[in-house]
Amino acid sequence: MLIEVSIRDFAIIDELRLSFEPGLNVMTGETGAGKSIIIDALGAVLGERIGTDVVRSGAKIASVEAIFDVAKMHQRAELIDFAAEFGVDLDEGTLILSREVAATGRSTARINGRATTASALARAAALLVDIHGQSDHLSLLRQIEHVNVLDRFAGTLLLRHEVAKTVHDLRAVRSSLDAISKGERERERQIDLLSFQVNEIEEANFEVGEEERLIAERDVLTNAERLTAEATEVHDLLVGNEFGESNSAPAFTLIQRASAGLDAIALIDSSMNASAERLREVVFALEDVVSDSREYRDRIEADPARLETVEERLDLIRKLKRKYGETIADVIAYGDTAAKELASLTGGEFDVDSLNLRESELLNQLGIQAERLSTARKAAAERMERGVEAIIAELNMGRSLFAVSFETRPAELGVSVGGQGRIAFDETGIDRVEFMLAANAGEVLKPLARVASGGEMARLMLALKSILAVADETPTLVFDEVDVGVGGRSGQVVGEKLWGLTREHQVIVITHLPQIAAFAEAHYRIAKADRGGRIVSSVVQIDGDERIDEIAAMLDGVPVTPAARENARQMIDRVAGWKSGAGIAA
Repeated sequence: MLIEVSIRDFAIIDELRLSFEPGLNVMTGETGAGKSIIIDALGAVLGERIGTDVVRSGAKIASVEAIFDVAKMHQRAELIDFAAEFGVDLDEGTLILSREVAATGRSTARINGRATTASALARAAALLVDIHGQSDHLSLLRQIEHVNVLDRFAGTLLLRHEVAKTVHDLRAVRSSLDAISKGERERERQIDLLSFQVNEIEEANFEVGEEERLIAERDVLTNAERLTAEATEVHDLLVGNEFGESNSAPAFTLIQRASAGLDAIALIDSSMNASAERLREVVFALEDVVSDSREYRDRIEADPARLETVEERLDLIRKLKRKYGETIADVIAYGDTAAKELASLTGGEFDVDSLNLRESELLNQLGIQAERLSTARKAAAERMERGVEAIIAELNMGRSLFAVSFETRPAELGVSVGGQGRIAFDETGIDRVEFMLAANAGEVLKPLARVASGGEMARLMLALKSILAVADETPTLVFDEVDVGVGGRSGQVVGEKLWGLTREHQVIVITHLPQIAAFAEAHYRIAKADRGGRIVSSVVQIDGDERIDEIAAMLDGVPVTPAARENARQMIDRVAGWKSGAGIAA
């Protein structure tokens, strides 16, 4: 339910905070006072496209905020999915949508204070509010919308979703078959290329880190003679030449002598024990160095054959890196991806026999689903026809007849349903649904677009909303001058139908008819005034005598006369009595 709307610097509204009640909320006021601007502002915060022209002259930013109570909706799967997708916290049971548009053109959207996109606001709007503008009933003139209305009434959206999924799968199979027939040569070229790439990378048998190890080994092999000489010199300096050729005592021998001497001193003077210990540690460390240098000298040897092998391996690495990636890891990853793509090109989905079998299975499945959907629609259409005819009779459309027409069309690649041959299909099934109307007795049924006047379309829209109300889960319905083309004689019935919608919804209505305004649980008067040389729109909630005066002005203009005031009072009392009789407390 919509709790509150706050608007600032939007068109002729400088600042407005409007709280709504459950039930029927009615807004009235003179033409141009700003009633529809409020609906435009609400549309803006619900994600509709807006331009900088909505920014009030002289202001920098126009802003709108709407607060919704969603506590009763928290179990709806669509709302849970929406909250999860956009990171919205619903624990407080409140959803706050806000929208700002700057005079510079920059637009900002937020949900519960968190920045988001206008499309996210629109997603939320689809769950929260259904707005019917002054010309929205024209959607009934578009035949493509008729099947959507019927499915909502029939409760067949789940069946339709199953049909749509099967159609999607069937089209994917047919697309693969088409690709095979039209692109076999290109596919073979792609298979050859991928096969070569995969084989080349697999034969290389690279390992991550291999290049670094090979570079280190190459550096050693390239400098083998120098490294051997250096290691020999280190060993000779420490322990002497193995052939005994030396002009002086080796360093290790001298240090051993020094350590022995220091040990002798420490036996007499204990203060030198620490120094003797440290020198003994040096001797042990030098023994390890002597051993390591000897082993390294003996291990290093020039190996031209191994060096050539290493260079060839590094050259292969450089070659494949130029083709497939900057590192060995990238090359391996490219090979994995190419292998998967090769598998997809040579796998079962490109097996023509398998695909033909799958196409046949899906066509059979689609035929069963489409027939079930069509049967359910036709049964619901009969109920819809009776319901709409009853309501449009109440709305003073005379003996108008309403019907739902069904048509199917043959198609070579269609689906077989009930032995009718091949029938065209799409995501909505096999039915081409169209609403038909005979506006007057004795006339034949014709498509709505050809026979309905503006007033008739508005009343027909209201009739459809009335019978769809139970199935419609949108908590708030907004009607912007739904009474266009409706006279005072029909106003009472229109008011009854709008109020009847409050059994399932919160309803917000902008109207010029006092007969409709009299049904309000919450009545708001919208007025414009000259404030400091500028026109400003304001809204106040009215009750008691103020409400009587407003309805009297709608009946007989201003100044309000005692007779008009009495008529208004009687109208309000009559509606209150009707509500009590209708079974819902006034």
